[in-house]
Amino acid sequence: HDGSITCPYIIGIAGGSASGKTSVAERVLKNLNLPWVVILSMDSFYNVLTPEQKRLSEQNLYNFDHPNALDYALVYDTLKKLKEGKSVTVPVYNFATHAREERTVTIYGANVIIFEGVLALYDKDIRDMMDVKIFVDTDADIQLARRIQRDIEFRGRDLEGILNQYTKYVKPAYDNYVRPSMKFADMIIPRGLENAVAIDLVTKHVQTQLNENNTRFRSGLLDTPIKEIPNSVHILHDSNQIQGIHTILRDRTTERDVFVFYANRLAVLLMEYSINLFPSVPISVKTPIDENYSGLKYSQKICGVSILRAGGTMEAGLKRVFSDAIIGKLLIQTNSQSGDPELHYCKLPKDVQDYQIILMDALIGTGAAALMAIRVLLDHEVPLDQIIFLSFLSTDLGLTVITNAFPGIKIVTSMIDPGLNKQTLWIEPGI
Repeated sequence: HDGSITCPYIIGIAGGSASGKTSVAERVLKNLNLPWVVILSMDSFYNVLTPEQKRLSEQNLYNFDHPNALDYALVYDTLKKLKEGKSVTVPVYNFATHAREERTVTIYGANVIIFEGVLALYDKDIRDMMDVKIFVDTDADIQLARRIQRDIEFRGRDLEGILNQYTKYVKPAYDNYVRPSMKFADMIIPRGLENAVAIDLVTKHVQTQLNENNTRFRSGLLDTPIKEIPNSVHILHDSNQIQGIHTILRDRTTERDVFVFYANRLAVLLMEYSINLFPSVPISVKTPIDENYSGLKYSQKICGVSILRAGGTMEAGLKRVFSDAIIGKLLIQTNSQSGDPELHYCKLPKDVQDYQIILMDALIGTGAAALMAIRVLLDHEVPLDQIIFLSFLSTDLGLTVITNAFPGIKIVTSMIDPGLNKQTLWIEPGI
């Protein structure tokens, strides 16, 4: 409600090579049956090898099982950002070429983060971020058999190289670094995936912790005390034109083509008003008669971001006023069971932080979707003062919620409706 992040629940899973850590993580994920659970593998964080190290790795002479082989600084930074609810870019490590691939994987904030890896419990700073720590304890012979099968089938290795590496590096590393980390575990799961009872207990424990911390976010917003609308909220002048357009848009008998025409007209009026809120810089130009004219120009590029699906109705108005603006999209929908807003799709320019953002949604009801959309932009390092939120229609409640969470956020709306039905969450009288 105040714009702060609800910390995700982090589960750390460690264990020997091929002990079944990934299988346990996937089973816990399946049993939790939650929409926003991510598995983060420590295998993604191996250090970039020097040419000499790469040559040794191709001969199975490089120790991938020593803590020094991993980029713990990047692991810590990634988990810290996820803990803060920010998006992260995770490298993809190719075990056939022993190098990071050019492609990366972007992970957005989640309810639950499962971090699994051989040395997941080795580093104290990383352990301290975990809510529950698990060690998967599997018989050494079974681990070796699984490792042989996995490395031959999926990593292009030969049997002799696998056995040499196991006896020279893997087994000593397990004895010196991996097994000693078992003492930090809150739970030990013998036999890995075969131990259905232990996995079920882990799942129930996590569910209990999540339920204790859970609040029905959207319905909770309804209890927000209404305050006076701050100066950062701009309402179009209550002219005959605005009243006439709203009359047409609110009339249930209005035909579709007429509705679209006047919705586009209202979007243009909102866009034109927002121009006055953009930062500008002085500029001098030459007129056709060779005279100087001192004027202004925008200091940044324009990016319109639609909160789908309703925000897409304002894109035509955006393009009519800012023909060179680019468009990003956020699909935010409400979970039917929890009532929480959930991000399903995000498409933004890579350098979005360099743009002046026009965030668009047709209606501001409870303000829940707006809070998430603004939070996503902030996670992409867009400064708050570069965001202007535009809506056709708003409620006192929604505006209060947004400005409570993000003081100073600039909002432009054409009209404010007095009511919001607490059962349906529909704006009254509404559009």
